[in-house]
Amino acid sequence: MRIVIAEDDALLREGLALLLRAESLDVVATAGDPDAFLEAVDAERPDVAIVDVRMPPTHTDEGIVAAVEARRRRPDLAVLVLSAYVEQAFATSLLAQGSARLGYLLKERVGRVEEFLGALHRVADGGTAIDPEVVAQLLIRSRPDDRLRRLTPREREVLALMAEGLGNAAIAERLVVSDGAVHKHIRSIFAKLDLAPTDRTDRRVAAVLRYLEGGAARRS
Repeated sequence: MRIVIAEDDALLREGLALLLRAESLDVVATAGDPDAFLEAVDAERPDVAIVDVRMPPTHTDEGIVAAVEARRRRPDLAVLVLSAYVEQAFATSLLAQGSARLGYLLKERVGRVEEFLGALHRVADGGTAIDPEVVAQLLIRSRPDDRLRRLTPREREVLALMAEGLGNAAIAERLVVSDGAVHKHIRSIFAKLDLAPTDRTDRRVAAVLRYLEGGAARRS
């Protein structure tokens, strides 16, 4: 796995590089600004880019803009975005391109090394890894008449775990229920959200996230 890191905080940038190299992962370049990041993507052709949302010069959305551009140049590039806060508008800018090979994590998750590395590998393998706090806040912000209100509390739990990128077996283990119960909940979720079910985890997560994104767009 060839990795490029784009993070303007030098301490965090080098800390991430050391962590990943200690796991025998190949960090081929690091960058402190969007231009240097895009140059590295072109030159190194990485498998995964880890990108901070807020970067110079304005520290607003430069990281997201650069990540979108990097995916335009290299559609097969996996992108794991790091943010200090849940920034819904920035998340949906990336989700508009589809959620395969995409992760959105809060920076505090990096300190939980096992979780962070698990998310990195899921994204690199073509899946999705959305921070559970991001999903939780999107659910809370739903409109009163939103179709999400149709879901039971257990179905909301399953939906959040789906958005994290977990498969049926992992969800069953997390919730201490049977695989059959998870399958039943997922079928009910898709029916209530008027979405076509699919057995492919990345596509079903993409469908759920598109629905959440559409709700955010209608509220704006």
